[in-house]
Amino acid sequence: MTIHFPFQNTYTALPASFFARVAPTPVAAPRLIKLNRPLALQLGLDPDRLDSLEGAEILAGKRVPDGADPIAMAYAGHQFGHFVPQLGDGRAILLGEVIDAEGVRRDIQLKGSGPTPFSRRGDGRAALGPVLREYIVSEAMFALSIPTTRSLAAVITGENVMRETPLPGAVLTRVAASHIRVGTFQYFAARSDTEGVRRLADHVIARHYPHAADTDRPYRALLEAVIARQADLVARWLLVGFIHGVMNTDNSSVAGETIDYGPCAFMDHYDPAKVFSSIDQQGRYAYANQPRIALWNLTRLAECLLPLLSDDKDKAVEEAQTILGEFAERFTSAYQAGLRQKIGLFTVRDGDEALVQDLLDAMAKNQADFTLTFRRLSDAALDPDGDTEVRALFAEPVACDEWAARWRERISGEMQSPAERQAAMRSVNPAFIPRNHRVEAVIEAAVNRDDFAPFEELLAVLAKPYQDQPEFAGYADPPEPHQCVLQTFCGT
Repeated sequence: MTIHFPFQNTYTALPASFFARVAPTPVAAPRLIKLNRPLALQLGLDPDRLDSLEGAEILAGKRVPDGADPIAMAYAGHQFGHFVPQLGDGRAILLGEVIDAEGVRRDIQLKGSGPTPFSRRGDGRAALGPVLREYIVSEAMFALSIPTTRSLAAVITGENVMRETPLPGAVLTRVAASHIRVGTFQYFAARSDTEGVRRLADHVIARHYPHAADTDRPYRALLEAVIARQADLVARWLLVGFIHGVMNTDNSSVAGETIDYGPCAFMDHYDPAKVFSSIDQQGRYAYANQPRIALWNLTRLAECLLPLLSDDKDKAVEEAQTILGEFAERFTSAYQAGLRQKIGLFTVRDGDEALVQDLLDAMAKNQADFTLTFRRLSDAALDPDGDTEVRALFAEPVACDEWAARWRERISGEMQSPAERQAAMRSVNPAFIPRNHRVEAVIEAAVNRDDFAPFEELLAVLAKPYQDQPEFAGYADPPEPHQCVLQTFCGT
């Protein structure tokens, strides 16, 4: 009996200019190395059937399941500020859409499944290392409650791909609310195809923002909704120290999910100017720049929607500027609320923003670990003796002492008990993140020794980021100087 995928495809009902029909390229000897069984169940799939030779062949693109309508999606994009009018899925093929257990429509896409008409001389393949990185980081983001694409499976193809050296090939099965990007709108706008922009906007409204259809101005409501989700998303990134390495418009999801885990990373010591991506030479997507870049990307979306906002261009521009002006307030509100939670504040008072900023400044000056500072501060909320563990993270502990005295004075004016404060702080300050040196160690073991035990163990730890897990305490430690990973690389 063939494995059944309950596809209900809508994107392929759009005009042919939206995509290219293309089948995955068969591979030599697919081998399933990881199946996300809980996610499979949520998608209405049988994990036992997928965990088979036939399942591996489907998840590698060697066999196309019944009901699939494989396509490569067309889109454009600003890449590091430079506009490219045609990008598209150059190494990813969307098999189709399913309705999950919560009634949400989800894309199932194969990443690394062979060349498409949008490949631009690329091989359309993915190496094992980037596939493992995306699997690890996307599932860690999910466990951290940050909107994200998910990873259903990772498969080794049995073939090498050529990068600087031959590397094992692999395919990632990615699941998303959709793969529609700001760059998808730009694709049609760049061609002055207003009807294409309209059709895409109507599709996005129906799929992601159905409330917008019930308003007097559905396209205005669409832009407002995308801005709100992006503002919240980037605030959540900053609160866990995440740096997206390629915040191009083609990697900006209109569904408000984190997409494309290429040269991404989590900070170790706090540095607002931190960049990991080897291709981000100018620091465009540095940690502290991410809110500004999100607004820049959203401005490009607003430009695409101008003809739908008004027939009068000046009025459309004025309206778009008004809507874009909402981003700063929405982002600041979400970010500041998150920071207050991270230091255990239950009320809002004058001086709170300065209190948190002073902590961040002291952390940056003293190279304090971002994740551990807030986690240990959670325990210090229960017992002042915990200050010792926090101050040990600072190059000059006196900087921590001065701030801690102000913090204790501030929390003393709230009615919550120390235990309540600790519990609240521990629920938002993770103990475990996918630290770069751990991810690289996992990749090295898999690529060089075909050893996936470290991969499995790291996934298990990251699935419970807010629990102490004493048996895996070492995974919370920052890297030793010789373990620091200074650059991450794009999978292509």
